[in-house]
Amino acid sequence: MLFYIYLVYICERFIGKSVLNIIRMNLVSIFILIPLLTSALIPSFSLKGKAILSYSTVCIIALLSSVIAVKALGGQSFAYTLEGSLVSGAVRLQVDALSAWFMLIINFSFLTGGFYGLYYMKRYKDEFKNLSLHAILFLLLHAALISLCAIQNSLVFLIAWEIMALSAFLCVIFEHEKVTTVKAGINYLIQSHVSILFLMIGFIWVASKTGSYDFQAIHNYSLVSSDATSLILFLFFFIGFALKAGFVPFHTWLPYAHPAAPAHISGIMSGVLIKIGIFGILRMLLLIDLDYTAIGRFILVFSLISGLYGVMLAILQHHLKKLLAYHSIENIGIIGIGIGLGCIGLGSNNPILCSLGFAGALLHTLNHSLFKSLLFFTAGNVYQATHILDIEKLGGLIKKMPHTSVLFLIAALAICGLPPFNGFISEFILYSGLFGAIHDAQMVTLFAIIFSITGLALIGGLAIMCFTKAFGVVFLGTPRHTIHHPVKEVSLYQLLPLYAIAALIVAIGLFPQLFLDLLVAPVQQFTDLHQLSFTSFQGKNIDVMVAISKANWIFLAVVVSLWAIRKVALRKKTVTVSSTWGCGYTAPTPKIQYTASSFVKTYTKLFGTLFLIHRKEKEVEGIFPAEAHIETHPYDIIEQGLIDYPIRKFKEFLSLFLFFQNGRLQFYILYGILFILSVILFPLIYDTLLLFIDSFKQL
Repeated sequence: MLFYIYLVYICERFIGKSVLNIIRMNLVSIFILIPLLTSALIPSFSLKGKAILSYSTVCIIALLSSVIAVKALGGQSFAYTLEGSLVSGAVRLQVDALSAWFMLIINFSFLTGGFYGLYYMKRYKDEFKNLSLHAILFLLLHAALISLCAIQNSLVFLIAWEIMALSAFLCVIFEHEKVTTVKAGINYLIQSHVSILFLMIGFIWVASKTGSYDFQAIHNYSLVSSDATSLILFLFFFIGFALKAGFVPFHTWLPYAHPAAPAHISGIMSGVLIKIGIFGILRMLLLIDLDYTAIGRFILVFSLISGLYGVMLAILQHHLKKLLAYHSIENIGIIGIGIGLGCIGLGSNNPILCSLGFAGALLHTLNHSLFKSLLFFTAGNVYQATHILDIEKLGGLIKKMPHTSVLFLIAALAICGLPPFNGFISEFILYSGLFGAIHDAQMVTLFAIIFSITGLALIGGLAIMCFTKAFGVVFLGTPRHTIHHPVKEVSLYQLLPLYAIAALIVAIGLFPQLFLDLLVAPVQQFTDLHQLSFTSFQGKNIDVMVAISKANWIFLAVVVSLWAIRKVALRKKTVTVSSTWGCGYTAPTPKIQYTASSFVKTYTKLFGTLFLIHRKEKEVEGIFPAEAHIETHPYDIIEQGLIDYPIRKFKEFLSLFLFFQNGRLQFYILYGILFILSVILFPLIYDTLLLFIDSFKQL
């Protein structure tokens, strides 16, 4: 983000403000024409040309939209109105501070993810047509996400939402020859359209009452409606956006779509696609007049359940990308905790709680997009090097993939909320808000806050346990499975965007005040709802956070210095390297190492009853036993109850009508005749019924 601010300064200094004004006035035309023109040209280019053209277009769109976004963060909102049509009415576009924050996050994720994808997708170079379509879909996905942040017309918003859903679906099923990938994509597509259904109900409800599709109509309607009506309207929007965000119990698509997609798409989906659901919830909080205390408690409890459930299921996973997918649910819960705190602060007229809650949520949105995309990209490196994502079969990769190992470790420490990385900053802000709210909280709010503090601490502890398992089993020790090809580090160019993400993770941890200052304008949009006084993030808690961060970096600097001194001192001396004492084992094998399952065995015994864990085992028998075998397959109990059970019952109901499909031609001809007769007779019967009703009324 600091890069974007510097970029805007350069543009104004050397290009001139007049050019920037022209760009602003023609932004809509540029956003429509550039992706369409590029999409038309991509199929005619060579493989290398496709990649360059596609990524260049992403860079252009990101640059133009980032200029507008940085200005909006500085207080200069962008607004433009299209004439629209007779159906939609005028289509208003607006980039305020909230939109700008999400646009910058989206752009950075697509710039790094797109660059990583250029090299990750080289292994698919034989699938020429797929790469053309994939490049076009990548552009459409980026353009749709940016557009959703600016569109203020519900009808056009739904169209852009549908483009986003379809583009993401086709990106997910890139490897469509795999049955599991297609199933995961269809699962995502169906649940995306359930999300659209709830959003459509909310938008049509408002349009039927106001006659307008403009977002301002939502605000105006909520002002004249009762509290119960506003609450129900908000719940429709909340469910629609929560399905996209991956809140529990609307999360069941996420653990399948993320692992099925290519690594750069997985990183973008987890980094920014699910965040558009968070953006939608925040936008509705700005538009709908609510009892913010009640809705804050609801979101707080809802998010706490999501965070705990996500991390508890993540610990049980053996598939590396599926483990990361469940951590997306966990971190969406953490973001939701911040939103809930902010709403409680609004309702109780507490500017400190309100500002810390929304600031923590917005900053964690950025932080999660960084360390989660980095985790997915490093998982992609592991897959490219080993063709394996089963944690039980990996091990010892730190010796063969040192760069990927270090980058994964940085992201793992960040997602666990440990200093001195960015995850610590956003979670510290949330803790500060929670502890600050205890003093003046009412009884119900007090219990919610105490449970939230406990839950947030549990989430952090369980996340440390999960990533200790993931990093230790995947990168440390020795290989647990024979890989019949050389395992080596990916190219330097593929590592460059990963180091860029890691640098920003470190920068937020080292200079948190700079990024908090960028959040002043977005947070003020929420505090202004109740005219709460708020100008900047200053105070004892923030100073303590900065001091902790600096102390950790001083400690790291000392450690690095000592390591450098040792390196210099030993460079001319002979260093003997030998194996570690084997604890009495004369012939150690990889089988005596901890596996992912054995690492969490105690945890599984404690909480196994809360989840479905299917076991397949062959017990040890006899004095000289044959080969033993055990497998555990965790399953989501919510998915079984909300998805599998209704589908099974629906199939049973449909099976009652199988006799219609009996394979006899004469019956199918009869069905056709009956259908034609019904089409002819229905209008006659309908008209006769209307005449009968009119006659009855006259009597």
